[in-house]
Amino acid sequence: MKFYNLKTRSHVEIADADVKKKQMKRQTKSGEQIRYAFVANHEGTPLHKFVKKEDFDALDVAEVE
Repeated sequence: MKFYNLKTRSHVEIADADVKKKQMKRQTKSGEQIRYAFVANHEGTPLHKFVKKEDFDALDVAEVE
């Protein structure tokens, strides 16, 4: 899976086995907002990739709390 590393300003390829899922919930004035992301680590740098719910559900990996 391809991630963008903000620290090095380059794209990096991460194996699907090293990717985890994460749901980020927050309360807004109009209700609860849920954002879906894939997270990984590359050379000590945490990487996040925000995706649609369909893509989030399609990938079968462990979920991070």
